[in-house]
Amino acid sequence: MEPEQSSAVVPDPTSAALTPFIEVERVRALGLASAGPPPYVLEIGFGRGELLLTTAREHPERTFIGLDISRKRVLKMERRVIRAELPNIRLLHAPAQYVLERVLPEASLMECWIHCPDPWPKKRHHRRRLLQPSVASELARVLAPDGRLLLSTDHEPYAEWIHAVLAGEPRFETLFPGARWSWDPPERPRTAYESEWIAEGRRIAYFSYRRVAEEPGK
Repeated sequence: MEPEQSSAVVPDPTSAALTPFIEVERVRALGLASAGPPPYVLEIGFGRGELLLTTAREHPERTFIGLDISRKRVLKMERRVIRAELPNIRLLHAPAQYVLERVLPEASLMECWIHCPDPWPKKRHHRRRLLQPSVASELARVLAPDGRLLLSTDHEPYAEWIHAVLAGEPRFETLFPGARWSWDPPERPRTAYESEWIAEGRRIAYFSYRRVAEEPGK
């Protein structure tokens, strides 16, 4: 049975009582307003959190949602957010597929970031890769028209996989026309993993997609 929403009182997102870590079922029941005001930026798998912390500090007018499947990582990140005194970061612990399919409303995000997800390089493990056609479809659903999907990977076979999956989703348009991806780093802070891998001589493939507005009646 779905939770009743009509009598729910959405708390003030700026309240000191609302900690960075919020239960995913709370967001599902009360909506994204329980995490903070729009616009919303989602990072799936935030690693050590450098990009999330830096960008949230630079854009206090946005609500940043960090999502990770590791509860230990979420709790560690929560302490960093509290120390940084950033009220516009919220953290969720859940599988990405569940949040995309069951929690986030349609056209609710202005951006989604997925940086260096696990490539699961062995063929028998490819089904575990995050970027699947079904996930691409859900990403297109939750991004607002003209919203951005930003990805990266240091694993070239996975880059080929990402390109193939997203090329098959008609609601996404690449911002690198004529190229599958870019090897040039974007103008944003590097994550700790990116810095380590670049120092090791690895190349990183960067993707940038725009959510195409659908024509009326389609």
